[in-house]
Amino acid sequence: MLTAAITLSTSFHRGPLDRRLFGSFVEHMGRCVYTGIYEPGHPAADEHGFRTDVADLVRELGVTLVRYPGGNFVSGYRWEDGIGPVASRPRTFEPAWRGIEPNEIGTDEFLGWAARTGLSPMMAVNLGTRGIQEAADLVEYCNRPTGTRWSDLRRANGRAEPYGVPLWCLGNEMDGPWQIGHTSATRYGALAREAGKAMKLVDPGIELVVCGSSNREMPTFGYWEAEVLEQAYDVADYLSLHAYYLNDGERAGYLGSGAALEAFIGDVVATADAVGARLGRRKRVNLSCDEWNVWTRDPFVDLTTREPDVAVPITEHVYTPLDAVVTGDLLVALLNHADRVRIGCLSLLVNVSAPILTEPGGPARRQTIFYPAALTAQLARGVSLHTRVSAPEIATVRHGDVPAVAAAATYDENSGELALFITNRGDVPARVRLRHLGPGTLAVQDAWTLAAGGSGVPLSFTQHVNDDDGGIVLHLPAESWTALKSRRKD
Repeated sequence: MLTAAITLSTSFHRGPLDRRLFGSFVEHMGRCVYTGIYEPGHPAADEHGFRTDVADLVRELGVTLVRYPGGNFVSGYRWEDGIGPVASRPRTFEPAWRGIEPNEIGTDEFLGWAARTGLSPMMAVNLGTRGIQEAADLVEYCNRPTGTRWSDLRRANGRAEPYGVPLWCLGNEMDGPWQIGHTSATRYGALAREAGKAMKLVDPGIELVVCGSSNREMPTFGYWEAEVLEQAYDVADYLSLHAYYLNDGERAGYLGSGAALEAFIGDVVATADAVGARLGRRKRVNLSCDEWNVWTRDPFVDLTTREPDVAVPITEHVYTPLDAVVTGDLLVALLNHADRVRIGCLSLLVNVSAPILTEPGGPARRQTIFYPAALTAQLARGVSLHTRVSAPEIATVRHGDVPAVAAAATYDENSGELALFITNRGDVPARVRLRHLGPGTLAVQDAWTLAAGGSGVPLSFTQHVNDDDGGIVLHLPAESWTALKSRRKD
């Protein structure tokens, strides 16, 4: 058994937790849209063709924001193909995933579904094969009230009121050679600056996300962020980072993924702040981790060997309890940087490496990674607390030495409730002493744990006792993630 200690105080926090941290991502990829969120004729389909059983699970998951329509898809997408009468829309070849796009679902259908499901939309514009004018036109279509070409077309298409989309991505993964329209950091930064400027002239109230590195291992990492912000700092509200962690067989390294994400975030924050300081700007550019997840196997699929079609399955991972533990640990990392990471998107929402799987014509079900995401979104409220963790380290090939125990906490002053999330990355059980500094003591009200060797469903966890000093001692299973709901008693 390993031993660790967690010290925290409700008086020391990073600031308010942005609810947009609990977002997700819908892309026209595989079965995410067609037979995912949308399946006319399904027994659970509503009058618009969207599956209500999926929408119910999305609400249960606690999703607050959804990014759309891509992803790699957006870099070859003509948004105009997805508006107007559905019968008149073209059926197009989709180059990113080599599929057929029927364009039954487009801007109006997605934004309508998001509104009915209680989700804030995060729209991406195509800066791969298109550019400034098309991006500004889409903002006009979505957000201008009336009296202009594109706003009047939206009204003619059946939507009188503007959608008021608040958040926009300036392209997707433009550092990646796989991206249609891939370019240099300097060229992308200049294009993002001018597209962002035009978009904010149409609607000054929107916020913009510029593309950061697609992953920490990109050869241009660091340079890309710095050069893009040199060009686009004044229009950028957020800088994106994408983080996927693959179970490649090194179990300790996979369990250490949360530590790798923490380091990734720290590097990006330092780079963004250095550029801001050099430019003499008072504004801080925050982060949007708008694609993150775990992968259970090598995600590569040779798309050239198949005939293009609609909704061909891609990377429909079946997740294990171990994947759920790592997912919980990644959420710990995001909570611990909630002062700068304001937006998070678990990627994707349905079927494609997703927490929700559907069967065409059949049921929708929760995957193991659904549970830590849903519990965290439910319990994490108020402000993100500073936590100090004292724990031994575990050696990994992939990430070097990582702490055996990680923790994050939030505190809601209105309710007096404190939520604590703890990962035991070790392969032996852990005895963890929780100490609260400052006024009052903590009383655990409820707790749940997920263990890599368990069922994948959180189990009620009551193995906590008060020690002689009035603190709380937790006995955590090996390779586990635990969520606690407690209350501060004055």
